[in-house]
Amino acid sequence: MLSFVTADTPADPNASSASSDRSRADGRDRRVTIGDVAARANVSKSAVSFVFNGRGGVGAAARQRILEAADELGWRPDARARALSRSRAQALGLVIRRDPELLSTDPFFPQFVAGVESGLAEVEYALVLQVVAGEQSERDAYVRFAHESRVDGVFLTDLTMHDERPAALSRLNLPCVLVGPAAWAEDDRHPIGLDDAAGIRRAVRHLYALGHRRMAHVAGSARYVHSEVRRRAWAEEMEAMGLEPGPIIDADFSGASGARATHELLDLSRPPTAIVYANDLMAIAGMSAATDRGIRVPHDLSIVGFDDIPLAPYIVPPLTTVRQDVFAWGRSCAQTLVALVEDRIPESVELPPVEFIVRGSTGPARHRPQG
Repeated sequence: MLSFVTADTPADPNASSASSDRSRADGRDRRVTIGDVAARANVSKSAVSFVFNGRGGVGAAARQRILEAADELGWRPDARARALSRSRAQALGLVIRRDPELLSTDPFFPQFVAGVESGLAEVEYALVLQVVAGEQSERDAYVRFAHESRVDGVFLTDLTMHDERPAALSRLNLPCVLVGPAAWAEDDRHPIGLDDAAGIRRAVRHLYALGHRRMAHVAGSARYVHSEVRRRAWAEEMEAMGLEPGPIIDADFSGASGARATHELLDLSRPPTAIVYANDLMAIAGMSAATDRGIRVPHDLSIVGFDDIPLAPYIVPPLTTVRQDVFAWGRSCAQTLVALVEDRIPESVELPPVEFIVRGSTGPARHRPQG
């Protein structure tokens, strides 16, 4: 559940959150409590608490009795009361610093948020989401989160080169999980992420096998770590293939910037025969720009995207791209951050590898070189 969470009034941590939960065992209406569940399951209240807080130490048989007793009595722990009893907000924060127009066209965040929500639903945490326009607004949001105890930890996305936010959050005593390429590490901080570099390397090898030697890369904003990781992978793989790295143009992940970059590349005296884009939106816009100039894809120009957005298989021609499981990524980040907040050792994260999806937007180079 996306929300802004506040907790202003005390609550009984043993009470059920459903107002209709009643017991008539003593002849009077009253709320079912954790003690009622413990009595019916013939266990201690601590055992019930352990089960519903996801902690170990309760045997399988006792756990089953507890769950059955809670179900029969219609009881579940009150999330607000539980948060108060733990001195926690029972919420995690995500601050996105993007232009709202760009954010509305970026497929990453809806998928990532869906994965986070999936991971948090199991432990009854809420996600507090805030979209801000600038750097100062982002800093202010973290300060409010910390000083008003609105969240217990935050997700840091859009990691930048020499990012100062982790250190600032440490000073605010806010745990955080870095969301970024798995290959990136700085100051002993390791993001949770997928192997972006592998996808770009696969793209270069695929195009090389098709005979392409003049390849270009339309990168994302140079300030972002994932842009740099993809840029480096592209240049390194070109070198590994014995090729001079072709032109690189920085863009901002929007369709408009992808179209502009494509026109710039096609205006070169020796335009590329293939272009690798940092996301699908720029690739689709680039395909449209090329078509408007009478350039046929893939006959005259091969195009590769990155993300495998839902539209990718349905454009004409269908887009060759890199697929990454952003939903699983968000879910793993949520589970890790909850563990950090609750002073548990997070489980090791094993995300599915990226996949290279070959479709109709790539084909043999029109003038295949000899040798």
